[in-house]
Amino acid sequence: MNIWTYTIIIGILTFLSRYLVMAYANTKTYSEITKKVLSYVPSAVFPSLIFPAIFYQDNSLTFYSNEVFAFVIAIVVSIIFKSILITVITGISIYLLIIFI
Repeated sequence: MNIWTYTIIIGILTFLSRYLVMAYANTKTYSEITKKVLSYVPSAVFPSLIFPAIFYQDNSLTFYSNEVFAFVIAIVVSIIFKSILITVITGISIYLLIIFI
């Protein structure tokens, strides 16, 4: 599968993990601590789905690839601008620029 297939699948899984909890969970029965812990679950699931697609190629761990370079740039942009939209646009743009040049 290519990177776009992974991205679409991860997007759907992230959406479903957030939507199903919000739509079907009865939050009145949970304690405040449980609600706080469960609010971090989607944030914990997303990196576990993304990192293998970035750092693993040909069944080995790699730190020097187009994906890793775009990822590092996106992390720097996210720290500087603190904007999800700018981070996503920058990460995708850098990756596309790298693979097409």
